[in-house]
Amino acid sequence: MTAQLRPAIVMLLLFTLLTGLAYPAAITGIAQLAFPSEANGSLVRDGDKIIGSSLIGQGFAGANYFHGRPSAAGKGYDGMNSSGSNLGPTAKALKDRITTDVAALRKDGVTGSVPADLVTASGSGLDPDISPAAAAVQVARVAKARGIAASDVEALVAANTAMPIAGVLGEPHINVLALNRALDARHAATGVAQSAP
Repeated sequence: MTAQLRPAIVMLLLFTLLTGLAYPAAITGIAQLAFPSEANGSLVRDGDKIIGSSLIGQGFAGANYFHGRPSAAGKGYDGMNSSGSNLGPTAKALKDRITTDVAALRKDGVTGSVPADLVTASGSGLDPDISPAAAAVQVARVAKARGIAASDVEALVAANTAMPIAGVLGEPHINVLALNRALDARHAATGVAQSAP
């Protein structure tokens, strides 16, 4: 029996070292060398202060900022509780939340059809991007709150729109944190600042 246990234990230890330590350490080292920003969470810094990640959405308050998708992750954009709402299309709770969100957008001056990504959460609840249509319906509110021309805000939206890779992979999208940072850099913020990441 000892003759059979010894090779099994040796193989267990060998593969534990190989797949549990050596392989992850090698991949981590390669990632740190080749893609240091991405390997460390694509953090966005303002000087020495970390203000968020380009991969994780965050809540913005106030009329002077573009707002992202609603989040069903914890109390909103909580990376430790990443998930969708798991509410089906016929769920009353989902219908009530969407009705409330649409009413708030109408109060902000949005007319016509409301882009779906402004009233529905993503599967992860952490989506950092919105569609160009979702940004377009917010331009008038942001311009008015900051006291600037809507054309200036539209130019920033256009400059921050990422197009599909090779023209076919993905959809045009706008990173809300990057757009709001560009807005602050170009036109001083007034009112309520962003929430903590």
